[in-house]
Amino acid sequence: MSSAIELTAISVSVGGKALLGPLDLSIESGEHVVVLGPSGCGKTTLLRVIAGLAKPATGTLLMNGQPASEGRRIHLPAEKRRIGMLFQDGALWPHMTAQKTLDFVLAHAGVPSAQRKSRVSELLALVELSGYEKRKPGNLSGGEAQRLALARALACDPEVLLLDEPLGPLDAELRLSLLKRINEIQREKGLTLLHVTHDPEESELYADRTLRMEKGAIISDLQSERGAQA
Repeated sequence: MSSAIELTAISVSVGGKALLGPLDLSIESGEHVVVLGPSGCGKTTLLRVIAGLAKPATGTLLMNGQPASEGRRIHLPAEKRRIGMLFQDGALWPHMTAQKTLDFVLAHAGVPSAQRKSRVSELLALVELSGYEKRKPGNLSGGEAQRLALARALACDPEVLLLDEPLGPLDAELRLSLLKRINEIQREKGLTLLHVTHDPEESELYADRTLRMEKGAIISDLQSERGAQA
């Protein structure tokens, strides 16, 4: 397989404090990778670099073999990267219904109005929220709100889906249900999935590879360790 994401010697610093790296990481197209680590270890910073929301100080980021970041010389804007991101709190707009939320995202992406209604229906069906078009976030359960946030992340047909601990606020049953649906969508659409969390249980069911991160660095590949012990 070809690499969907290739990071080489990527580092991020703020105010002289190192937040990430230097870090090397390669993720194959269609792979589901989980990164485990405690709060503050750099997991979210890693996602932000890939999404184009943070500029690395050094190193190179390739996406499908093309440079997206190269130190401070090259920086492909977030809107030009085919990436969806699902946040821990969903980051939904409280005044917008589910239908208006998705329509707004599609309109901002330049989808013609004649196509947006059917696309909104497709997205809601994809996350099992058909019939919820008129509901605002305040009228959704925690699991339903995260499904709407997932639909928003998928609205513009990303090639890569980034998950920033989106299951944390949910109870065990809802976590398993949403994780199962995310995995099904990933397989159906051939998405490359990078999921950061501090909960090892979230990696056990569906991850192709699980990495452990500490102090801004990938310190181990848990699958490799298990294989060596077998």
